Amino acid sequence: MNSFHTIIVVVQVLSALTIIGLVLLQHGKGADMGASFGSGASGSLFGATGSSNFLSKFTGVAAVIFFSATLGLAFIGNKPSTPSAGVMENLPASAVPGAAAPAQNAPAAAPETPVVPSGTGQSNQIPK
Repeated sequence: MNSFHTIIVVVQVLSALTIIGLVLLQHGKGADMGASFGSGASGSLFGATGSSNFLSKFTGVAAVIFFSATLGLAFIGNKPSTPSAGVMENLPASAVPGAAAPAQNAPAAAPETPVVPSGTGQSNQIPK
């Protein structure tokens, strides 16, 4: 599942960079503003934009990919994960410090509980 998450993040970053590049390459609508003051055809400033070109279509495709990857990451991130022991989960029980291997034939003894004085309030602190 972790590799699937990594693949989706890579797809999302690449599509975001593609959208940024394509938007910066496109010819803006405000670039024809000078046409309204007498130079060129002013009908394209507020009129119909006409058919879309390759850059605008490819920007739309990249946007769909970006939003799909975002939705996929939201679904993956919403699932609760099982807690793991981290690096120590692959070690045998005898290699873990503080964990003694149980005796084969000896019965398990109940651990002793320490007696805590009732009036101290700070019984777990190290004395100075």
